[in-house]
Amino acid sequence: MIISPRHTQKIAFSLLSLCTVLVIAPVFVIIALIVIRGGPGISWEFLTAMPRMGMKAGGIFPAIVGTLYLVSVTMLFAIPFGVLAAVYLVEYARDHALKRFVEVAIVNLAGVPSIVFGLFGLGLFVVFLKMGTSILAGALTLAIMTLPVIITSTKEALSTVPRSFREVSLSLGATGWQTIRHAVLPNALPGILTGIVLGLSRAAGETAPVLFTVAAFYLPRLPHSFFDQVMVLPYHLYVLSTQVPNVKPEVQYGTALVLVGMVLILNLFAVIIRARFRRRKQW
Repeated sequence: MIISPRHTQKIAFSLLSLCTVLVIAPVFVIIALIVIRGGPGISWEFLTAMPRMGMKAGGIFPAIVGTLYLVSVTMLFAIPFGVLAAVYLVEYARDHALKRFVEVAIVNLAGVPSIVFGLFGLGLFVVFLKMGTSILAGALTLAIMTLPVIITSTKEALSTVPRSFREVSLSLGATGWQTIRHAVLPNALPGILTGIVLGLSRAAGETAPVLFTVAAFYLPRLPHSFFDQVMVLPYHLYVLSTQVPNVKPEVQYGTALVLVGMVLILNLFAVIIRARFRRRKQW
């Protein structure tokens, strides 16, 4: 039996739609489960109060603040170094064996388990550089972990900018850096933002690296400097689920809901900015 191209196309579209549903459906199920079970635990006190009674009562305010501090300092280190490294590899580095080796190493680093980065941060920042378990040590560890994602996505974004943009800019007398700054980076910004958000979203949800470098088990106060320990939401959720007995399920799921909400807000903010820059494109 011969199937017409039209029917073949319909079958292919149906299979692709089915695959899309199979991928997206578990995500919606997980989010719905967290919202249903964690929603009753969300209150103003839960979001703004200090934990009490060994974290069985009170709120998660120190963990929220600690997570925001950690992600903010991670951004300060990861974004400049990641973007500049990608700019060098795409715009300045010549195509030779060392460049190809570095590119392969970056791709391989993206697949290294997070606990390995945690042990690296413990050995280098906490012990060798004597930073102790602190926000700075944790942020540097997370920055190194997110660099491969930022570098790779930035490289792809820069590569999508047409070569003619560079040629026209240089022909008008602009320097190489002026060309990159005014002709290349603005047009590659949507893709760069995507990589930054992916990297920082991963950093915000990691447990193993912060466990070794920054996280405190129970610390009902806010940090005063970059060399203080902090409570962070991923590790706090792990502690509530495994180390603290008789914790109400709505507290556990409420903490998970806050963490997921923070990541979703970060992604939404980046999507809005990316959409605004994409509308400015002329190609």
